[in-house]
Amino acid sequence: MNEVLLFSIGAIVAYLVSGLRVLREYERAVYFFLGRSWGAKGPGLIFLPPLFAKMQKVSMRVMALDIPPQDVITRDNISIKVNAVLYMRVVDTVKAVIGVENYLYVTSQLAQTTLRSVLGETEMDELLANRDKINAILKQIIDERAEAWGIEVSAVEVKDVDLPPEMKRAMARQAEAERERRAKIINAEGELQASEKLAQAARIIGQEPAALQLRYLQTVNEIASENNSTTFFPIPMDLLRGFMDLTRHATANQAALPERASGESVPAPVSSAKAKV
Repeated sequence: MNEVLLFSIGAIVAYLVSGLRVLREYERAVYFFLGRSWGAKGPGLIFLPPLFAKMQKVSMRVMALDIPPQDVITRDNISIKVNAVLYMRVVDTVKAVIGVENYLYVTSQLAQTTLRSVLGETEMDELLANRDKINAILKQIIDERAEAWGIEVSAVEVKDVDLPPEMKRAMARQAEAERERRAKIINAEGELQASEKLAQAARIIGQEPAALQLRYLQTVNEIASENNSTTFFPIPMDLLRGFMDLTRHATANQAALPERASGESVPAPVSSAKAKV
């Protein structure tokens, strides 16, 4: 009799010990007793009656779900390949286990279809320039539809956009033309500013004649400091102005003399006495 009692006690203790489970801080267990859900348990030590109850562990940590590359045709009829990454976590373990068969697979399929539909209504330039806006739209749509499954979407990030080779060449030419345009504008602005400064310097030098001589000496000093074997001495035009005036008067006097044929003598000047008669 004592042996039967001890065996019964040992069997009960073994039964109770075999039903003990330990769950980590980030784990929850959806408890099923005789096929019916009795909610979620954990973390810590829980008891699971063998043969009568089962559980399914669910991680409550944030998971990164990779969205495979999707072939998308944008609104401006450009074919591209886009992949993204989805950050999600389970907030309601009962809904995540009972509501869907495999919440990871369902969320992945939802993210792929949403990615294709949203990018299909977006132009390529907007996708490349306003990626944060596209990410916010994707997160909002996926989060609203996955909320019924007990899943919270933290963020959706478009990771890579693969463009066709001809589109890459076209964009490279466009960027090159844009840079050439900016270079020409900067060069023109520099020429304008330089001309304004030269005009201002000319006005100042015109008011102070000594400034021209100082500038002349400074130019000679700069040329001589380069250790050249040949030195150029610029001559101001004011020094040649007297010779130019003499040449101009001589040319004018030549033009005032009367023309004569060959062999004809120049008429003598009329005396003043005959002029009085």
